[in-house]
Amino acid sequence: MQNDGMINIRNLSVTFRRGGKSVKAVNGVNLVVKPGEVVALLGESGSGKSVTMRSLLRLHPKGTLVEGAMSVDGRDIMGLSSRALSDLRGGVVSMVFQEPRLALDPVYTVGSQIEETIMRHENVSRTVAAQRALALFQKVRIPSPERRLGNYPHEMSGGMLQRAMIAMALACNPKVLLADEPTTALDATVQIQILLLIRELQKEYGLSVIFVTHDIGVAAEVADRIAVMYAGRIVEEGRVGDLIRNPRHPYTKGLLGARVELAEGRDRLITIPGAPPDLAAMPPGCAFAPRCELAREECRSDVPALTRLSADSQVACILAH
Repeated sequence: MQNDGMINIRNLSVTFRRGGKSVKAVNGVNLVVKPGEVVALLGESGSGKSVTMRSLLRLHPKGTLVEGAMSVDGRDIMGLSSRALSDLRGGVVSMVFQEPRLALDPVYTVGSQIEETIMRHENVSRTVAAQRALALFQKVRIPSPERRLGNYPHEMSGGMLQRAMIAMALACNPKVLLADEPTTALDATVQIQILLLIRELQKEYGLSVIFVTHDIGVAAEVADRIAVMYAGRIVEEGRVGDLIRNPRHPYTKGLLGARVELAEGRDRLITIPGAPPDLAAMPPGCAFAPRCELAREECRSDVPALTRLSADSQVACILAH
């Protein structure tokens, strides 16, 4: 596979088997993330964003059918041995999860967990690892860092835990950071602080980042480029400013119109009618057609291909032209 980015995903499909049914959660996704670039995967819950991202670390349960090709920093993800995959996780690619209380082990201190990560990947003593962990806590601006290293996860607030998760993710100087809705569980003030911190550290370390979110405002704050996902497919992709100023897919327009800040002076928010489709029983044609006010007859019979409109934008909609 051609390596034209730090992250290369080609024709990725992910199928889960549950209760005798096959659910294709991701269906033919193509995505390239350049060195030092931040790409936001945007869409409603169940659109395939997190499934796509977790595929890069092969975190899906046994029995999951993963098809296509993926590479990170020239490494063929599908072909990695268990040992090589273990070296990749944390050493080359790190992940910040949505809920740090579930990602961290409750019976060990936060500091000891970061130290173990450093010792595993860099073969240094615990003393050196402890010094590095302290420096990381200082970098992510955790107050009283020496004391907080000795805290257990339940002794820290949500915002502080998320900063600790970011510190752990950066512990071994990775090249890629995967962020799975890392601000969803936080209040608005802390959310802004975490977003600014991620963007600041991304620039300092030169990281390539995939940032998963359902909030287009968050995507605009942190990303260089946005890929909009719906029902397991990317339906629109473009530079942040261009996509927000001139969305081409009806679903993207619906996400933009549903923002709370646009509701001032109105009795109700503008919403997208209906609900996302059942991935185990997908409708024929465009998956968004049942919810689209502009849908034509051909939309209900043919799946639109992702068509490039310019060097930086592409869209899967017959009305885009």
